[in-house]
Amino acid sequence: MLSFTKMNGAGNDFIMLDNRNLELSLDEGQINRLCDRHRGIGADGLIIAEPSAEEGTLRMRYYNSDGREAEMCGNGARCFARYVDRVAVLEGKPLSFQTMAGPAAAKFQDDQVQLQLSEPFDLVMDTKVEIQGQLHTVHSINTGVPHAVIIVENIDDSGVRDLGAAVRHHEHFQPSGTNVNFLTVQNPNEISIRTYERGVEDETLACGTGMVACAIIHDQLTGCGAPINVHVKGGDTLKVEWQLDGMSHHRVMLTGPAEFVFDGKINV
Repeated sequence: MLSFTKMNGAGNDFIMLDNRNLELSLDEGQINRLCDRHRGIGADGLIIAEPSAEEGTLRMRYYNSDGREAEMCGNGARCFARYVDRVAVLEGKPLSFQTMAGPAAAKFQDDQVQLQLSEPFDLVMDTKVEIQGQLHTVHSINTGVPHAVIIVENIDDSGVRDLGAAVRHHEHFQPSGTNVNFLTVQNPNEISIRTYERGVEDETLACGTGMVACAIIHDQLTGCGAPINVHVKGGDTLKVEWQLDGMSHHRVMLTGPAEFVFDGKINV
């Protein structure tokens, strides 16, 4: 019998597990079944809190709904911080923790969580990708996980599932594949995005690392500067900030909600 907490960050939903005693062991198939929306709890991903090799900190382990471990999840990391604050009784104190993508840190601002992500890298602008006989201009960056960004005029008519799947599996982004974001500019410091997530293999209501990727790409293209407000499919608006050193973005922050949904138990 497995005890869990269900959370969501801007509609991106997660199963949260406390494994600080390291007694829990789940395989890929079990994680996939737990995330199944018909036969399990239902979630975009599963997050486990474990001790870190660095004394006094915890490690966030993130698994996509396909059961495979991934380096990072921005919305999940905000939920992780709120979850650890509750189970470890931190009383709202700032939290530092480890991820496969590197260190992260969180501060609590009323009902919002401000997350500092690891340093972004592998920024590549204006790649031409041919899909079904058409050339698409794709920008890419790694904000903890790889992201491709395509600028579109109408966010509601962007072909997220079909074009997103084609770009996600395109040979240019192999062998690991990529998450795919579609970005529409509303105002100089306001954008709307939709995201096809690798590992979920579908559009999600929000993607934290995708928001950061889109905000940085938008800044590269326009020089708009921070902060940037990002509207997502689920209806929330999150804020992305950074410090700029030449052309490099440092101390990247993502601020948004992290909500408890319910606690439960399930047979594994």
